[in-house]
Amino acid sequence: MADPSSYRPKPGQIPDSPGVYKFRDEHRRVIYVGKAKSLRQRLANYFQPLTSLHPRTATMVTTAASVEWTVVATEVEALQLEYSWIKEFDPRFNVKYRDDKSYPYLAVTMNEEFPRVQVMRGAKKKGVRYFGPYGHAWAIRETVDLMLRVFPVRTCSAGVFKRSAQIGRPCLLGYIGKCAAPCVGRVTPEEHRELAEDFCDFMAGRTGTYLRRIEQQMMAAAEDMEYERAARLRDDIEALRKALEKNAIVFNDATDADLIAVAEDELEAAVQIFHVRGGRVRGQRGWVTDKVEAVDTAGLVEHALQQLYGEETGDSVPKEVLVPALPEDADAVSGWLASRRGSNVSLRIPQRGDKKALMVTVARNAQQALALHKTKRASDLTTRSRALEEIAAALDLDSAPLRIECFDISHLQGDDVVASMVVFEDGLARKSEYRRFQIKSFEGQDDVRSMHEVISRRFRRYLAEKVRTGEWAEEESQEGAEVIGAEPGGLPAAVSGEVSALQEEDGRPKRFAYPPQLLVVDGGQPQVAAAKRALDELGIDDIAVCGLAKRLEEVWVPEEDDPVVLPRSSEGLYLLQRVRDEAHRFAITYQRAKRTKRFKAGPLDAVPGLGDTRKQALIKHFGSVKKLRSATIDEICEVPGIGRKTAETLAAALAEAVPAAPAVNTATGEIIEEDDGGSTP
Repeated sequence: MADPSSYRPKPGQIPDSPGVYKFRDEHRRVIYVGKAKSLRQRLANYFQPLTSLHPRTATMVTTAASVEWTVVATEVEALQLEYSWIKEFDPRFNVKYRDDKSYPYLAVTMNEEFPRVQVMRGAKKKGVRYFGPYGHAWAIRETVDLMLRVFPVRTCSAGVFKRSAQIGRPCLLGYIGKCAAPCVGRVTPEEHRELAEDFCDFMAGRTGTYLRRIEQQMMAAAEDMEYERAARLRDDIEALRKALEKNAIVFNDATDADLIAVAEDELEAAVQIFHVRGGRVRGQRGWVTDKVEAVDTAGLVEHALQQLYGEETGDSVPKEVLVPALPEDADAVSGWLASRRGSNVSLRIPQRGDKKALMVTVARNAQQALALHKTKRASDLTTRSRALEEIAAALDLDSAPLRIECFDISHLQGDDVVASMVVFEDGLARKSEYRRFQIKSFEGQDDVRSMHEVISRRFRRYLAEKVRTGEWAEEESQEGAEVIGAEPGGLPAAVSGEVSALQEEDGRPKRFAYPPQLLVVDGGQPQVAAAKRALDELGIDDIAVCGLAKRLEEVWVPEEDDPVVLPRSSEGLYLLQRVRDEAHRFAITYQRAKRTKRFKAGPLDAVPGLGDTRKQALIKHFGSVKKLRSATIDEICEVPGIGRKTAETLAAALAEAVPAAPAVNTATGEIIEEDDGGSTP
C-alpha cells in the first residue's frame, strides 16, 4: 500500500487547464482514468488526508504509485480522450457497464450490392443500418414478416442468394411476393436499393408518408376499377398498421429521444434505456455495474452516455437525450454528443408531461432490473463461494482459489498438437485471459511432454514480467538461488531470454502478469507430475497443482498415490468439471481450425512473403492456379503488386509443387478436369 504523499506532484507542476489524468500502480498498470475542467483543482482533491476521502477513493490512491496527465484544448476533447483511455486500458477502479444480455437488432446491410434484412447481435458494422435493440429475436421476425409484404427486400443468406442466381429460380419468398427476387433479375440493383431505403425510412419513424401514399394509390385503383390491386394495397396498409401496433405510441409529436434512468445502491447500479423514434418506443436495453469508484447519479449517467454513444454517429444519436441527473460538465457532454450526431443534441431532465411520465416508467424498469440482478447474483455468488471453499478444503489450500487456470492438450493422432489455457476468476470464465499454444519443442504424440512444455512457457513469461516490474527482487530467497540453472539473484536462466520479448510499458496488464492460486491440468498422475516438475524447475512453489481425470472424475495432486475423491453432488467438483470441459473445448476448437487450415493449403501458401491480397490478385488475373502455373515470369509481373523477384520465387515454387491428381467420376469413370489446382484465399 503506497502513501499518496510519496508521489504527489509538487505545487505548480499541475496545469490549471482541461485535461485527462491517469493513476498507475507500482507495476505501471493504469488503474484509474479521469477528466477535469481544471487538472490542478481536481488532482488536489485526491491528496487530502485519507480519512476525508471516500473509502473507494482512498483505496484507489493507496493502490496507485504515480499519477500523470495530458492537457487538451477543450472539455469536449477531454471527454473523448477519457472514453478512449477507459476503453484501451480497462482500469480496475473505473465504472464499466456490462450488458445484462446480448440484445438483437434489426439490421439492413446497406453496404452490400443487394441489401439484406436480418437479425444481428454483437458489435455494429460499418455501412449497416440498425434498428432496436429488441427484447427478443422473434419480435423482429414478426415485424419483418409483416413489412415484407410492402417492402419486399431480400432476407436470404449469401449462399441461398447465389444458388438461386445459378439455377435461375427464386426461393419461396420470391414466389409468394415477399421478396423482389433480385437474384433472378426481377428488379435492378437500383430498384432493390430503393426498396431497402424505403424500409429503413419506415423503421426510422417516417411512417405517415408511406401510409398516405399507399392510401392514395388504393383509392386511385378503386376509381379505375382495378379492384384486385386496390384489395392488395388495402392489405398492405393493414400489415403496416399491425407492424406499428407492436410499438406503443408514447409521444404524439413524433419525438426522437433516448430516455435513461438509473437505479442504484451502495454497491451496484442498473441503467435502463428506452429508444423512442417517431414517438414510438423502438427498443429497450439495460446495463448493470459494480460501483468500484466513488460516483453519484450524475457520474453514472455520464459513464452511461459515454458507453451508449461512444461508437455512434449520425442519426444513431437522437436529437434529445432525457436523463435523471445532468453530468457535472453538462455543456461539454452536450457538445460531445452534438459532435457525434453532427447537429445539436438536447441533454436535459424532463420536468412534466408525457416525457416525465415515461421517465417514471423507465426508472421503474431500472429498479426491477437491479432487484433481479441482485437476486441472480446472490444465488450465483453463494454457489460459487461454496464451490471454491470445497476445492480449498479438498486440496488443503490456505484460501479459496480465486483465480484458476486449466491446461489441456489436443491433437489428431500426433498431428497438429496444440494446448489451451483457460482462466476462471471468482468461479466465472474470464475469456479475455484465455491463451492457446502450439507445441514447438518436438513432434509426435506425447501429452506429458507437451504439458511440461506449455506450463514452462506460461510461467517463464510470468517470471519475466516479475523481473521487468521488479517484483522478483523483492521475493528473492535462499531457496530460489538453489534452482538448477538459476542466475545470480534467484532468477532461472530460462527466464532471462523472455524479458526482452515483453512489450514496453503502456499501462495495460501483460498477457501472463497474474499467477493463479490453483493450476488444473486435464489428466491424471503423469500430467500432474509434469506440471509440478515444470514449476519446480522455475523455482515456483506457491501455486497449487491438481489434475482431473475424465474416466472417474478423480482429482489428482502431486506426490500422492491415491486421488482425492469429491462427492458427485459437490459444487467444487462441478466447478472443476466446468473448468476442465472449457479447456477441452477451447483446445479442440483451435486444433480443428489449425487442421482445417492445413488441409486447405494450396501451392500459393508455400510462397514466402505472398499474402492474401496478392494471392487474390493473382487468382483474379489468371483465373486459376493451373493457368498461373503455365504463365511466364513476364506475365506474372503484369499483376499489380507483383515484382520480378516475387514472380521468380512464385514460378519456382509452382514448378516444384506437384499438381493434385485429377478427380474421377465414380459413376462413369470419366476424369474431371479441375480448373483450379489450389486453394483460393
